[in-house]
Amino acid sequence: MRIVSIAPSNTEIAFALGLGPHVVGVDDHSDYPPEVACLPRVGPDLQVDLDRVEALRPDLVLASLSVPGMERNVEGLRRRGIPHVVLDPRSWQDVLDSIRQVGAVAGREAEAHALAVQLEERAERVRRRMAGVARARGRPWRLFLEWWPKPLITPGRWSWFTDMAEMVGGQNIFADVAATSATVTPDQVLARDPDAVLVCWCGSLQSWMNREQVLARPGWAAMRAIREGRVYPVPEDLFGRPGPRLITAVEMLAELLDGPPETAMERARLAWPRRHGRPSPPGEGSPRP
Repeated sequence: MRIVSIAPSNTEIAFALGLGPHVVGVDDHSDYPPEVACLPRVGPDLQVDLDRVEALRPDLVLASLSVPGMERNVEGLRRRGIPHVVLDPRSWQDVLDSIRQVGAVAGREAEAHALAVQLEERAERVRRRMAGVARARGRPWRLFLEWWPKPLITPGRWSWFTDMAEMVGGQNIFADVAATSATVTPDQVLARDPDAVLVCWCGSLQSWMNREQVLARPGWAAMRAIREGRVYPVPEDLFGRPGPRLITAVEMLAELLDGPPETAMERARLAWPRRHGRPSPPGEGSPRP
């Protein structure tokens, strides 16, 4: 079977299921695992070159709708009659179902089932640990994740981040917004007074995320997250890709919240290499502006 993946999360699913030897091409943003570096590229995930895809003679294209605008890729695949499957994960359960879906179409059902079970076991360990932390606090963590700074874009109810927040004993402060992502104002964020702000700008390296810009926003000095020092740049390639490594983002989030804010980033850094290996550059955006 010849497989082309046109989204980083799909690439990671394929390799996690042992399909790496069958992957003959990937989108420009796929960068994990390291083996993808030598594969032919078919363009950025929002502007896939379907001529290049066709030239690779795929038996299966792993397409996605995880970013607005990817519909064009899917429509192009349909018009050309290229065999494909479309993954559209919005929730944690959707991520597990996507893994099973790829396993089913690629003859890796047993591997997909085993991987989904393993990921859910890791999620359950986080839930149990952080439930105790939440009980000790007496209230859930109120979390704000920032996909983009201008305008402010954040996950809504139909986002995997809402599930991630719940796994660590918290709440997405915009979970009441019936959308995958929402444009909000700085005043709206301030009014909801989050306990922690997670800076996760789409397509940006962690080192490029300007924490000082967040701290300097008018009025935000009064926000609990800023008063208590809980403003954290987090890796977009973990938090923004609905694939197997999303559980690593959940585990990192637990490390950030469980302990003093002064040492939170160091705890997360120490935990990350054990579970994830070396950090990789960002790729697939979460819902982009």
